[in-house]
Amino acid sequence: MDRFFKLKEHGTNVRTEIIAGITTFMTMAYILFVNTIFLGPGGAGIPVEGVFFATTIGAGLITILMGLFVNIPIALAPGMGLNAYFMTVVLSSGGAITWQAALGAVFISGIIFLILTVTKVRQLLLVAVPQSIKAAITVGIGLFVASLGLKMSNLIGANLSGVTDTSATVPGSSINFTLGDFVHSPDVQLTLIGLILIAILMSLRVKGALLIGIIATTIIGIPMGVTNVSGLSGASWLPAFDNLAVGKLDLGAALHLGLFEIVFVFTFVELFDTFGTLVGTATRAGLMKNKEEGEKKIGKAMLVDAVGVSAGAFLGTSTITSYVESTAGVAEGGRTGLTSVTTGILFLLALFIAPLAGVVPSAATAPALIIVGVLMIGQVKSIEWDDFLHAFPAFLTIVLMPFTGSIANGIAAGLVSYVILGGFNNLFTKNKVKIHWLMWVLAVLVLARYIFLGTE
Repeated sequence: MDRFFKLKEHGTNVRTEIIAGITTFMTMAYILFVNTIFLGPGGAGIPVEGVFFATTIGAGLITILMGLFVNIPIALAPGMGLNAYFMTVVLSSGGAITWQAALGAVFISGIIFLILTVTKVRQLLLVAVPQSIKAAITVGIGLFVASLGLKMSNLIGANLSGVTDTSATVPGSSINFTLGDFVHSPDVQLTLIGLILIAILMSLRVKGALLIGIIATTIIGIPMGVTNVSGLSGASWLPAFDNLAVGKLDLGAALHLGLFEIVFVFTFVELFDTFGTLVGTATRAGLMKNKEEGEKKIGKAMLVDAVGVSAGAFLGTSTITSYVESTAGVAEGGRTGLTSVTTGILFLLALFIAPLAGVVPSAATAPALIIVGVLMIGQVKSIEWDDFLHAFPAFLTIVLMPFTGSIANGIAAGLVSYVILGGFNNLFTKNKVKIHWLMWVLAVLVLARYIFLGTE
């Protein structure tokens, strides 16, 4: 192991790497339960067994591949935000888009991402899109995820004042969001308990705070009547291979023109999210000190990540991507791929706790989604709010995601508004703004999509 992972060269040892791998697993294992909420029967409609199998096997195998092929302490699993978008695509279509078609869209986005990585076009996109919009995308997704957590737990609800037709805007009426019923709703009460518990653990910097919070909240929900453990009676703890979604993706449906936007969003968000995670984690691990060697590793890591996207779709889950929680393992001393291999093995072993996935109530996972929103919104500090050219597109990107329930709308508004403002700025002022030609291309594509395909 020392020769293969170059442990001494990176100033580490087997014990440190294993501990780091366990730490990373603890900080991101919440996805095992959260993913079943988004993609399971209550969300996109994939069987619980299929989602859990795809999550554990996909995260385990691709993370191990990252460790063996790239020798970098990065773990991968179905990405937060993108799994929420996956659910939204299926539910908002009214049955027009099946989860099989959505998996096909994810698979295609992985192939596109692989091509962009091999041809190095990804570098061009990273240069073309302003940093403010990249940061705004992360912030917007954070709010989008947090809003889902608030709604699915009934912590907030809609108050319809004077509205008799909720499908249209009624003059003189208003639709306001109000707090949930704290007095009579056990779901709301349990969500609050979980939210406070996880927040306390996070503030105390407890490793695995999200996972611990989900498990503790689930247990607390038993006497409250929210957590139903009847399904555990007689349940088999051996891996179940029925109701799987392996190979059930529908490429034919995904290639339909109406899914162009979906493929675009999966590809676009994955591109920037992955780049930031990989570079940030590698830098923190000290792997970028040698710029040439560091860039080679990032390039190879991008390839593994791209393979993970399509492989995950084939197994039956939304986009598998690099996790920023990998920094927890790096903070514990992880410096090589042995950390990733350890995390990957733990994900594979998690297949033996599948019955628990169906027990965890949404009131236990909702707090985790809200906390994830807190973590993602931190990128707001990277936006140049003093410069309206950057502030306005970033603002539209952020607010349209949770308000319209669409990540795509936010990205589209940010791209188009930046090109418009920058174009007029260059026409009427001497302070020229450099707008990459690719931004013009993206803006035209986005406008064409809304003009010819509409807003739905």
